[in-house]
Amino acid sequence: MTAQRKTMVVKIGSSTLVGDDRRIRRDFIADLARQARALRDMGWNLVVVSSGAIACGAPKLGFASRPADMPSLQACASVGQCILSAVYDEEFRAQELLTSLVLLTRHDTARRTSYLHARDALTRLVDLGVVPVVNENDTTTVDEIKFGDNDTLAALVSCLVSADLCVTLSDIDGLYTANPSLDPTATFIPRVTKIDAAIIGSAGDSTTSVGTGGMITKIRASRILMTAGIASVICSGEERDALVRLAAGESVGTLFAPPADRLDIAPRKLWIALGDSAHGSVVVDEGAARAVVECGSSLLPVGIRSVQGTFAAGDVLDVRDADGFVIARGRAAAGSDELELACGRRQDDIARNHLLAALAGKPAIHRDELIVFA
Repeated sequence: MTAQRKTMVVKIGSSTLVGDDRRIRRDFIADLARQARALRDMGWNLVVVSSGAIACGAPKLGFASRPADMPSLQACASVGQCILSAVYDEEFRAQELLTSLVLLTRHDTARRTSYLHARDALTRLVDLGVVPVVNENDTTTVDEIKFGDNDTLAALVSCLVSADLCVTLSDIDGLYTANPSLDPTATFIPRVTKIDAAIIGSAGDSTTSVGTGGMITKIRASRILMTAGIASVICSGEERDALVRLAAGESVGTLFAPPADRLDIAPRKLWIALGDSAHGSVVVDEGAARAVVECGSSLLPVGIRSVQGTFAAGDVLDVRDADGFVIARGRAAAGSDELELACGRRQDDIARNHLLAALAGKPAIHRDELIVFA
């Protein structure tokens, strides 16, 4: 049914969904549904990643502002999710579109089998012509309420459904050289082809009271999407017909374009990049960084300068260069205690140490378990 169709994922932040009066913006969702109908007629499927549950639930429960304690946040999320789902259902049905609610947590994607089940369910919904509305299950997922990063969730969903484009509708019209609300000299960046330390450094924090994400989470998510070969856009939620114009090839907001020569990334490596959060990190020297990035090599203990965090074998780690910039992510072949003892050591030295016998003859992170970011 959808073999010839394209798929767009749109992520909507709380500050875009909820107005200054702390009410859900039904007119915004109605216009989103209108665009979804137009996209369907243009040959596009739509998947919505929606924030806003806590922001919608808080005033209904009598909170004057976003609560600080976890049980209250969970209660707000529970009430707000019902409100959001009802509005999405009503406005999309008015356009003869069927929606579904998909609530995900890190627990649903950290295990490979659960990740694949989520992929199959979302893919089937899209094949059936449904518009899935995806959110994190903030009622039960304590750490995700604190992290509040639906930008990463949108990247995850984009990879799960093999999206052609991921669009973030935000309270800002794209990426600037600095935070434009703080620096009047900041200039707009219409296109990004490589996310380096300078681009990361240009991101400012969130300036709204209803959301918890900021530009930095959007850029990190875009970097993962570029690695996966998926284009992404950050633009204003107030931009008229943004989704339809983007589908038609028009330039709107900031485009993060994946490298033209980017090779297909194995689905397993995308799961490593997105399925679970990093449990720790290793800092590598210049030679190791070059071998990993330019040669596609495994990471050997001799190239590790330091180990950060506490983790077990099989856990996901960030790989950082000497400046602290994340260049890759992979699954550790050993726990943090072993890698701390092994870092900087050659294989023959490791083989002579009975405490490190398990690491003898194998890398700290094998290249098959390692994804290098674009």
